[in-house]
Amino acid sequence: MQPLHIGVNALYLLPGRVGGTEIYLRGLLAGLAEIDPVNRYTIFTNRETGPSLVPARPNFRMARQAVRAQSRPRRILWEQFVLPFEAADRRLDVMFNPGFTAPLFAACPQVTMFHDLQHKQHPENFRWYDLPFWRFFLFWSAHMSRLLLAPSEATARDLQRYYRLPEDRIRVAVHGVDSAFFDVAARREPERFLLAVSTLHPHKNLDALLRAFAVFRQRHPDFRLVVSGLHGFSAGDLHTLRDALGLHDAVDFPGWIPRAELYDLFARAWAFVYPSLFEGFGLPVLEALAAGVPTACSEIDPLHSISGDAALRFDPHNQAALLAAMYRITEDEDLRAALANAGPARASHFSWRFTARTTLDALEDAAKG
Repeated sequence: MQPLHIGVNALYLLPGRVGGTEIYLRGLLAGLAEIDPVNRYTIFTNRETGPSLVPARPNFRMARQAVRAQSRPRRILWEQFVLPFEAADRRLDVMFNPGFTAPLFAACPQVTMFHDLQHKQHPENFRWYDLPFWRFFLFWSAHMSRLLLAPSEATARDLQRYYRLPEDRIRVAVHGVDSAFFDVAARREPERFLLAVSTLHPHKNLDALLRAFAVFRQRHPDFRLVVSGLHGFSAGDLHTLRDALGLHDAVDFPGWIPRAELYDLFARAWAFVYPSLFEGFGLPVLEALAAGVPTACSEIDPLHSISGDAALRFDPHNQAALLAAMYRITEDEDLRAALANAGPARASHFSWRFTARTTLDALEDAAKG
């Protein structure tokens, strides 16, 4: 097979503002650069994204577009009406869309990653004026793409359920984990705070975490809680709730932080707690496992599939269960030691090389037709 010219539609990427989909894209591109020195890659970026996104390899090239992704309408218009001409002009063999949406009129075959179908599962978490765009563009992106990728079996099932797509058009490409987290495991010096890494969105169930932590503090007044992640739709409500619970000096919301600072939080956290109600994958749980942090997470798929026996799981709809898990993950030294040992071993089964291999196979198959 002749080398392919592969386009990567990275127009959606706003560094530090799109959460886990940025970590995914950076990890995937690094994995592709590691396994594939043959095919050519053109990465279509916006004006906000710097050159650090593109691997420093001869077969990777950046094509910066004259659009700012901060304006979503302009980004969508560019993706739909300019990017197809860019793809044709550069004679792409296949286009990869890592952020849900695809140009609907591209002449080349396409592969699109659907990180989740939250707009179908939980439309109440979307602003009324955003939801029609999500419904329209994701529906047509799913049906216009030759192949779809999902990060978990749960999301693959959702694609079949909501879009009635045949099983052979959907492939699971589970996410990997940054190898730096395994280094964190070797240098941990736990301090008395609980860590949650999460965008402040409603489905992350962080209000329940705050309420449970307020009770937890009655028994452990020396503990603090750090919730690091983008300040999403629930940020204002969570700050208000924190203050109403008398936790202003006990709970930090540092927002999206540089990776070095995040590694430091994992190195110092006493335990990791993740009470989410819905996930397409759940990358922070995988990172906590790799870092050897004793972890408690929701008993939902795909977190169950990710963590195996390496995490303590609880019913996220039951605040008493969440509180009990917080007590166990902080007080039970035998459990903490077992989970700290099991976490990196479990996380070692996930790598960006594997994600890249699965993705590249899909791109090659889509290009062949």
